[in-house]
Amino acid sequence: MKLPEAEQLCEQLARELKPRVGARTAMIGIHTGGAWLAERLHAMLSLSAPLGLMDIAFYRDDYHEQGLHHDPKRTRIPFDVNGRELLLVDDVLYTGRTVRAAMNELFDYGRPDSISLVVLADRGGRQLPICAQHCGARIDVPSGMRLRLTRGAEGKLALALEPARAA
Repeated sequence: MKLPEAEQLCEQLARELKPRVGARTAMIGIHTGGAWLAERLHAMLSLSAPLGLMDIAFYRDDYHEQGLHHDPKRTRIPFDVNGRELLLVDDVLYTGRTVRAAMNELFDYGRPDSISLVVLADRGGRQLPICAQHCGARIDVPSGMRLRLTRGAEGKLALALEPARAA
């Protein structure tokens, strides 16, 4: 299965987001792939607010089932979220549970005016009523496979398919 070029999707998202950026716009990337994408988009868009990064593992409703290990030092939001127009960035949108967890954590920091979801790829399979306002590509992923964003030694982003982990 041929996957789209992640670098091209990133450039496409930056072009799509550019007219939407204003003085109150801030960006938060979800670890890990969403943080990589957010770092890239933040620089391409020349946002004035510093980049925020969050680790939502502790906020997931399947925290214990997934065996996720929470590191509370990883969430860093160096601006006041109150009244902001937030761009919440993740790499791959799947069930919606990561986004729900991110929104739960965000509201612990304050009340933004809006939250728009930006994803590199939407693979479908939603379990919650969540959709991306900005999406690089919609990709049909074969059953039993996982779509993942990787970053090479030189920082190049790429999408990859790998066998899904057993739950």
